[in-house]
Amino acid sequence: MKQLADWFGMAWMALALGLATIPLAAAGTPLEAFRGATGTIDIAGGTAHIPVMNEAAKQIMTAYPKVRITVAGGGSGVGVEKVAAGLVAIGNTGRPLSKQEAERHGLISFPFAIDGVAVIIHPKNPVSDLSAEQIRKIFAGQTTNWKAVGGQDAPINLYTRDEASGTRAVLWKKLLKKGLIAEHADVVTSNGAMKVAAAQDPNAIGYAGIGHIDSTVKAPLLDGIAPTQENAAAGHYPIVRKLYMNTKGEPSPLVRAFIDYILGPAGAKIIKSKGYIPLVAG
Repeated sequence: MKQLADWFGMAWMALALGLATIPLAAAGTPLEAFRGATGTIDIAGGTAHIPVMNEAAKQIMTAYPKVRITVAGGGSGVGVEKVAAGLVAIGNTGRPLSKQEAERHGLISFPFAIDGVAVIIHPKNPVSDLSAEQIRKIFAGQTTNWKAVGGQDAPINLYTRDEASGTRAVLWKKLLKKGLIAEHADVVTSNGAMKVAAAQDPNAIGYAGIGHIDSTVKAPLLDGIAPTQENAAAGHYPIVRKLYMNTKGEPSPLVRAFIDYILGPAGAKIIKSKGYIPLVAG
């Protein structure tokens, strides 16, 4: 008994002095790659990525506090600019890099998820189904009243993203067929800001990544097809894009560990929980 008491006494003293620690990640788990790691990973860019990046950062930093991960938005254009300038380790984009971007800056892409992009309106708007042609006319500024598409007699308030947005790029290319977006459209800065705008304006129409859609907004059917990730994964819903992490040259060991975590089974679970489709099964 005395030996056992002495052992507990020494263990308590070691913990009190900071000489012993209890690892929070068991050996063999996906977090094992961060054991003993220190340093900072700065991430910025596409706002659709933020929920996934934040959750992964939380899990990693909880287990290994000496690893610091910061996550910021700004849009896909900001992601490219910052990673190209060496201001962040990972620049996220909701679109593939152009050949010029990749070659000029030596950028490497790591696709990790599929996300659909959907038109969103106020949840009390009675419109429940829009055709692709109706949406194109609305965004071009040709249709300006909800009554013309089965809604109430009220003006359509149009919201869009800036031209560096990956979300805008996929909508413009795949749904609007590279058509006009009216100049009077209000420009918002992120998927989150777009959702807030649609939730607060009864006459709003905008668009966001499907992973951002919740009960605060309404995503009408597109030509009779519900804009869900299940339909996107099955190929029924056509307005889809990949989400990318991009690095300048080969990533450092710490950054590579983060990318591998996102691309692995633990990352797949996070991606699914945030409403996206992982490219690697979890």
